[in-house]
Amino acid sequence: MDFFKYQGTGNDFILIDDRAETFPVSQERIARLCHRRFGIGADGLILLRNHPEYDFQMVYFNADGAEGSMCGNGGRCIVRFAHDLGLFEAETRFLAVDGEHQASVNDAEVLLKMNEIAGIDQQADYAFLNTGSPHYVKVVEDVESMDVVAEGRPVRYDSRFAPGGTNANFMQPIGANALFVRTYERGVEDETYSCGTGVTASALVAHRQLGMSSPVSIQTLGGNLRVSFVTTADGGFSDLYLIGPAVRVFTGSVAV
Repeated sequence: MDFFKYQGTGNDFILIDDRAETFPVSQERIARLCHRRFGIGADGLILLRNHPEYDFQMVYFNADGAEGSMCGNGGRCIVRFAHDLGLFEAETRFLAVDGEHQASVNDAEVLLKMNEIAGIDQQADYAFLNTGSPHYVKVVEDVESMDVVAEGRPVRYDSRFAPGGTNANFMQPIGANALFVRTYERGVEDETYSCGTGVTASALVAHRQLGMSSPVSIQTLGGNLRVSFVTTADGGFSDLYLIGPAVRVFTGSVAV
């Protein structure tokens, strides 16, 4: 089967054109393909399928082979993939696990519209919200020197977020309207170079806690993203966009 490898700020994915629905889905098979020693290597695998009401449908699996919640960088990568396949010219509508998304592309970036956010659960030392996936967000003083796995794994499995667990984001302001964000991702069970829904959550928390305005610039280990938004009268967020590059890395074929 042919596959395509894409990355969005270092968050990498196996993309498969499954419009004929011939890919043999199994958790063990997907985990093996995503394995960085015994497979292709990726943070997740994404199937592009037909849908009667949309340009395409996104079916996302985590690196552990289980079907996952919404992945922002994966969403940007599948939009670039669909554009490369000629499914749309500049703007698209597609269906993901958390509902409809709109997106547009240019030579440098993919602009992915995320779902509206009703509000943020603000606790004493962290915030929690769902941007398509659940996210714990904490402001720290020196994110660069953190052991994100050691700090993030206990949060990911904390009973407060049972039964599904949460992603854990640690952010540090690095300018008047900029953040450095690092994320421990559930399903990957490790730190990733970037997490799209995580930086989206971090930007909204930075607006609420630190007064940052739209668009917020985000530095990740894998590159730079921007998050733009509009605040609503009831304390939520609309017109929420995750903006950044999505690039084809290589193509190949694999026996499945």
